[in-house]
Amino acid sequence: MTDTLSTAGIPMRWVGPLRISGNVATTETRVPIATYESPLWPSVGRGAKVSMLAERGIAATLVDERMTRSVLVEATDAQTAFTAARTINARAEELRALVRTCSRFAELIGIRHEITANLLFIRFEFATGDASGHNMATLASDVLLKHLLRTVPGISYGSISGNYCTDKKATAINGILGRGKNVVTELLVPREVVDGVLHTSAARVVELNIRKNLLGTLLAGGIRSANAHFANMLLGFYLATGQDAANIVEGSQGVTMAEDRDGDLYFSCTLPNLIVGTVGNGKGLDFVETNLDRLGCRAEREPGQNARRLAVIAAATVLCGELSLLAAQTNPGELMRTHVRLERDHTTAKDEV
Repeated sequence: MTDTLSTAGIPMRWVGPLRISGNVATTETRVPIATYESPLWPSVGRGAKVSMLAERGIAATLVDERMTRSVLVEATDAQTAFTAARTINARAEELRALVRTCSRFAELIGIRHEITANLLFIRFEFATGDASGHNMATLASDVLLKHLLRTVPGISYGSISGNYCTDKKATAINGILGRGKNVVTELLVPREVVDGVLHTSAARVVELNIRKNLLGTLLAGGIRSANAHFANMLLGFYLATGQDAANIVEGSQGVTMAEDRDGDLYFSCTLPNLIVGTVGNGKGLDFVETNLDRLGCRAEREPGQNARRLAVIAAATVLCGELSLLAAQTNPGELMRTHVRLERDHTTAKDEV
C-alpha cells in the first residue's frame, strides 16, 4: 500500500465578530476555529460578543517577537566553553552578516548561552518576517554552527538542537525570554455586560481566577503558566490557519489576570510564545489560503506585518474563550449543562464555510 497525501477533515466554524485594537491592528473580524469540541464555538462567540460591547474591544499589544534555535557544542573543559561563549558574543556583528547570506528575511537579533560541565548551549534568536521561522532559524543556526566549529578553538559538534530553544516543550526559558510572538491582550468589560452577557460579577471572576488559575496551577507545579484553557483556542485557531499544531505546547503557556474595577471587569491574557506565520509549510492548502485571506493576513504589507496581525487575532481569540469559560465556572453546573446540551445537538458539528 502506497502512502498518498490527503487532508484530515476537522469541523470548522467562523465565530464572532470580535473587536481588536492595539499597536498592530484595529479591526473587527470573525475567526475560524477547527475543533471536535463543539462547545468551544459558542463559548468563544460569547467572549467575542463581549468584546463588541466594550469601547476599545480587546486591546492587543505585541511586545516582542523572535524565533529561536539552540545549538550544542562540546568543549575540552568549562574554561574553554566560557572563553568560546565570550568569543561568540564579541563576534555578534560578524554572525549577523553571515545569517544575511543564507536568508532574505532571517535576522540574528540575540545570542544567549548556558554552560554545564564542558558543554556549551548557544541559543540563537532570529526575526523571521512572515514565517513562523522554524526551518529558517534551523538553517541559519546550521550555517552559524559550521562557521563557529571552524573558527573557534577548543569546541566540537554536539547537536544542531540542544533543547535550550525550546521547541514544542513547556519550559521556563520560553516563558521568561519568549519564543514566537509575545502578545498581551486586555479587555475592560462594563458591569452591565458582565451581568447581562456573562451572568456573573467581576468579583466572582477575580476570586475564581486567583483560586483556580493562580493558586491551583501553583499547587499543580505549572511552568510559567496560569490559565484555564489557552490550548483549546490555540489548537482550533492553529489548525484553521495552517500552523504547526504541536506549538500549542509552549503557546499555551501564559497568564490570565482579572481585576474588579468598581464592578467593571478588567480581564487580561498574556501569551509569550505565540508561534504563527502566514507563509511557509501548511499555508498552501486551499482552505488555509481562504482563511488567511478572510482574516486580512494576505495583504501587501511590510515583511512581518501579516504574521503580527495573525498573532494578535489569535491572542484575542484566546481571551474570548478564556473569559467565557471562567465566567461559566463561577456558576455551579453551568459548564456541564452547556457541554451536554451542545454536544448532543448534532447540528453544531456541521462545517461552516
